[in-house]
Formats: sequence, C-alpha cells, structure tokens
Amino acid sequence: MNDIRRSILWVVFGFSMVLIWDKWQIHNGKAPTFFPSSSVTAPAAKSSAPATTVPAASAAAPATTAAAAGQPAAGVPAPAAVRHEVTTDVFKLSFNSEGGSLIGATLLKHASKELGTAPIELLAQNDKHIYVAQTGLIGGSYPTHKTPMTLVSGPTALADGQNELQVKFESADVGGVKLVKTYTLQRGSYTIGVSHEVVNTGAAPVTPQLYVQLVRDGNTTDSQTPFYSTFTGPAVYTPAQKYQKVEFKKIDDGKVDIEKTAANGYVAMVQHYFASAWILADGAARENFVRKVDSLYSVGAITTLPAVAPGQSQKIDARLFVGPQDEHVLEVTTPGLELVKDYGWLTIIAKPLYMLLSKIHGFVSNWGWSIVLLVVLLKAAFYWLNASAYRSMAKMKAINPRITEMRERLKSNPQLMQQEMMKIYREEKVNPLGGCFPILIQIPVFIALYWVLLSSVEMRNAPWIGWIHDLSTKDPLYILPVVMTLTTIVQTALNPLPPDPMQAKMMWIMPLMFSVMFFAFPAGLVLYWITNNTLTILQQAFINHRMGVPLKITNPLTLFKK
Repeated sequence: MNDIRRSILWVVFGFSMVLIWDKWQIHNGKAPTFFPSSSVTAPAAKSSAPATTVPAASAAAPATTAAAAGQPAAGVPAPAAVRHEVTTDVFKLSFNSEGGSLIGATLLKHASKELGTAPIELLAQNDKHIYVAQTGLIGGSYPTHKTPMTLVSGPTALADGQNELQVKFESADVGGVKLVKTYTLQRGSYTIGVSHEVVNTGAAPVTPQLYVQLVRDGNTTDSQTPFYSTFTGPAVYTPAQKYQKVEFKKIDDGKVDIEKTAANGYVAMVQHYFASAWILADGAARENFVRKVDSLYSVGAITTLPAVAPGQSQKIDARLFVGPQDEHVLEVTTPGLELVKDYGWLTIIAKPLYMLLSKIHGFVSNWGWSIVLLVVLLKAAFYWLNASAYRSMAKMKAINPRITEMRERLKSNPQLMQQEMMKIYREEKVNPLGGCFPILIQIPVFIALYWVLLSSVEMRNAPWIGWIHDLSTKDPLYILPVVMTLTTIVQTALNPLPPDPMQAKMMWIMPLMFSVMFFAFPAGLVLYWITNNTLTILQQAFINHRMGVPLKITNPLTLFKK
C-alpha cells in the first residue's frame, strides 16, 4: 500500500510526459501519437473542396507602391500589380491592385519600445511569407482576386479626430459585371467592414457567387519550442459543429472533414496569439471550404447573390477580423470567435481563470504580479485540500525509517512484509493514499492556468520586473529557470522518499529533468511555477511545524553514493 500513492503520482507524471511527447510530434510536423486531434469534425462532409472552383491563390508578385493604378486600355496587357498603403491608429495595411486584396497587415499596437521590437506583421506577401485575404466572384467570367482594380481617389490615412476611413477599389467590366470593393476601417478596431457591390453592366441577368478566403503558407510561428507548441492553421466555425480546427498535415493527406454548409459562422486562420477571420452576414447561406493549391493553404466560404438585373446592382457585406486573440474583443466581434483562443478540453476551467487574471490585472496593472497573485488565490482556495495532503505526507515521512527497516528485515518474505506494513499504517493512523487524491483534484486547475498563460496575447511584450521585459519569451538571463530548479529540489527534498533505492533516485532525477524544459519556456509560465512551488514549500513546512515533525531535508547525494 505504501507504493500505491507513489504509483498514482507516477501515472500523473507519465501522463504529463505523454502530453509533452504529443507536442514534440506536432512540433516536428508529425501526427500526435496519443491524442490524434482535438478538433470537432462533421460527419456529413467528406470533401472540403468547393463545388464551384475558386481561382488559385496568387503567389508573391512584385508590386510597386503608388497612389492609384490605372485601368488597362483595350488590347493592352494588364499593368504590374501596385501596392497601396493605408494606415489607421491600429493598422498599417497593404492592398494589391490585383483584385483589391489585402496583402499586408501590421499591428501597430503590438510592438515593444523597451525590447526594440517592431510591430508584428500578421498578413504579408513577400519572398519569405505569404498570408493574405482575398475575395472575388465566380459562377462565370467575373472579376476575381486576380482582376486588376483601380483605387478610387481618396484619403489613405485615418486623420486625427476621424473615426472612420473608407478605401474603395473598382474593377473594369468583366463578363458584363463590375465589382466595387469598399473597405471600412474604424478607429481602434481590428474588424474591417468589406462591402462588395456587384454592378450588372450587361444585357442579361446574372447570379454570381461571392467567395472570401484566407490564404497562407504552412510556416509555423517562431514562438514555438520543442517542448510546447500551439496550433497554426485553418479553422471553421458553424453553429451546429462549433469550432473545427484543421491541421496542415490533414489537408496534405486529403483528410479534411468539416461542415461545409451553414447559414452562420466564420472561417479563420489561427496562429499563436493572433488570428484572421472572414465573417459573412448572419443568415447568408454559405459553402465552407479548406484546400491546398500548390504550396499554399486556403480556408474560405462561398455565398450566392440574388439575381442582378441589367443596369442594377447588388451589395453583399462581410467583415474581416485581423488582430490579436484578445478574448474580450473576440467575444463581441461574432459568436464563437473567442474559440480561436483554444484552451482545449479544459476550456470550462480556463475561461474563469482568465477572467480572474484580467480582474487582478485591472487592480495591479502588471501581468507578472497578476500571475503571482492569482496563484496565491488558488493556493488559498485549495488550502484545506493541500493541508490534508501535506499532513499525510508528513506522517509518511515520520514513519519512513520504520518502513525502511521493516522492508530490509522482511525482504525475503513479501507476504509478511505487507502485513507488517499495514499494521504500521493502522497503528500510526496513516492513509498511504491520503497525500495523493487532494493533489489529483487540483491538477486540472493548474493545467488550465498553464494554457491560459500560454495562450494569452496579453503576456506578449508584457514586462514584470528588472530584466523581464516580455513574459511571453524565455528569461534572457535564465534566472527564473534556475530559481525554478532550486524550488523543485527543495520541494522534492521535503517529500517522503520511497524505501526502494531505485525509486528514490528516480524521484529525484525525473523532477530535475522536467525542470530542464523550463529553460525554454516563457518567463510567465516559469514565474507561475516558481510561485506555486514556493507556496507549496511554505505550506508544507508550516504544516510539518504544527504537527511537530522536524524539518528534515533529504540530501540527494547520499542516494547516489550508494
């Protein structure tokens, strides 16, 4: 019975290793071994390719910066693509005259003066990275995202005191249809209104289909390490099947399984801390698709417009979100968009923890201290559970010398040894499982907090004290990981060791190996673990003192000398 508690703890530790192995597999572009997918799938959809072909995404092409691009004359080749720069208080955007597509989005608020880091370029079209937002018409020879378009004269920067800026592109007559795209930018907003006006310049009614898509390469973000990874790739949200992630590898293998038809929802591209999403109007029937063309991946939706009579026009509106995974902003943008910040199976616990963390930050205005105070509150909430566990551990440590002597004396008679062990437990009123179950109950909470800290964009460029200028990156001086390792050593030394010498050695080696991983972890996660370890040590020492158990720290060197 003495080994049951440790066995359960080893199971917990082994489960952690399983999760880490799966993350390692994902990091190296392989399918997870133990948990193949956390995405929700729709059984009805066997193929994600759209019924009507969407033109292939354009690869990076040379573009020159200009105020406007002229329409080509009849018989004259289309002009080279021209890049148009537009700025607001939160964006620096680049539009391409080819299709009026959004080919660049720099988030001006996500930079650090202390670190000297430039604002993040989320959307881009260059030799190193392709990630763009495109729209167009299909169902005939109509304007697409490859059609040359003209920027209508107007301001391209949001002026002081101005709350709205409109940028308009017009195509020439293509197949009797003219397409006018109007981008509406609001001050302080990462959501861009995109209006598509379809003008029938021909002599017969037309019924085109509008497609919206996000296109990117398969490169993952540079914030990942071999020890943890976050999802990068397409996602589709529908009211029926909810949030459905699609890994790049599944697209490569042709194993995409999403809900294709819906009347609400969104399509998105997700990466660590940031996301983009096309949101069609509520009630607009659409066909969702995920596909790969050449080396690029796309996720999008197609919706059919009402018939447009000759000389008439029809408008259809959409919204394009391009920005950080700020949970408060995502929740009010459209239903379900907050799910791009993916907490996995612990969402029900993680969301309240994030809300509490945000509330604490509202008082202290420092994310580092907010982490510390949140862990303090959690340890206080679990105090009586922890106290029960530590009292049991203290009793186990007190009787360990008797157990060790008895095991050595009766090692040739296992049956009698077990009887004597149970007798000692009864005499001392010790439950060998008493220190395990209270800890097991708390594990989901602290794993959920781990994912909150790993997923929250608020940690990015957030300073704590002194040398810690960014809680989302590793400690540049490795001071926190060293402190973390020391607290792990002290915590292990306070716990009762197994009588078996090999088990005792493993009990020391495994936590130290686990600590090595934290040298690559973000400083915010390491700070959380240090705080948890420190409070655990103080609580265990306090309980030992109240129980009259002498504070005896095991010297690991004595184990390895044997």
